[in-house]
Amino acid sequence: MNISFNINGKSESVEITDENTPLLWVVRDILDLKGTKFGCGKAACGACTLHVDGEAIRSCSYPVKLVEGKMITTLEGLGDAENPHPVQQAWIEEIVPQCGYCQPGFMMATAALLNKIPNPTDEDIDNNISNVCRCGTYYRMRKAIHRAAELNVSEVASETQNS
Repeated sequence: MNISFNINGKSESVEITDENTPLLWVVRDILDLKGTKFGCGKAACGACTLHVDGEAIRSCSYPVKLVEGKMITTLEGLGDAENPHPVQQAWIEEIVPQCGYCQPGFMMATAALLNKIPNPTDEDIDNNISNVCRCGTYYRMRKAIHRAAELNVSEVASETQNS
């Protein structure tokens, strides 16, 4: 079965033998994008979070057949070293990661949250970010989420002035 989609702004088409293969394995093993991590395999921890049409999804349990014609964004598609996404910049500024394994999923969940709620409260964060961090960096992540919201507002204001 051939499945076509857009990932990180690039058109892709992959040949899959099992349409129920989790998107995570297509992203990691076929497309060689290693930012998305395997955690639990049951959509519980969020290490595998990426965006499908702007929505944060747990890719370890999301069948690849559901992405036909859709837009996928992985951590690699948010930004890069020269031009990081506000969430990536905030994670750096707040020195969030300890082991770092779960952090790509948290950053993707945060980017999706900020698209819906540009200035989230602590309650918004609690209600929308359900990823799990075994190292317990939740306090630094919360600070980074608030910082990312500030950076996002600054970026939007700058783009508006330059238009």
